[in-house]
Amino acid sequence: MIPAFHISQYELARVLLVDGDPASRLTLKTVLEAGGYKVSVAATAAEAVGKLEEGEYELVLSDLQLESPDAGLKVLGHARMMDYKPASALITAYQDAPSHAERQQKSLLIKPEDIPDLLGKIADLIAERATRRMRRELLLARA
Repeated sequence: MIPAFHISQYELARVLLVDGDPASRLTLKTVLEAGGYKVSVAATAAEAVGKLEEGEYELVLSDLQLESPDAGLKVLGHARMMDYKPASALITAYQDAPSHAERQQKSLLIKPEDIPDLLGKIADLIAERATRRMRRELLLARA
C-alpha cells in the first residue's frame, strides 16, 4: 500500500504578490494559494519593500504599475538585492504592457491570461531559483 501524501509535512513555497488593485490582488492570491503556494500580499511598493525585509520569499510577483509607472520595477530591483535572491517577475493584465519592460527581459513579464500557464511559469521561476541557490551552496561548500 502506498502511504497517503500529507502536504502538512512539506513547506509551501512563499510568494510575495504586489498589486495595487484589490480585486486583482485577491484573485491572484486565491489562484496562487489553490496552486499550493503560501502567499503574502502588498498593495504598494513601500509595503512590498517592508515585507521583503521582514521575511524570505522564493518568488516576488509585482504588478508593473503601482503608485507610479515604474514602481513595480523598483520592487523587483529591491528584491534582487536581497541576500536570499528570490525569483522575480512582473505580472500585468494589460494587453498593451510597455514594450521596454519586455525588451529588458522577456521572461520577466507574465500575463495571467491562462491559469494553468500562469501556474506553470511560476513553478518554473521557483525551480530556476532553487537550482541557482543549490549551485551557489555547492560552490561555497567546495571553497
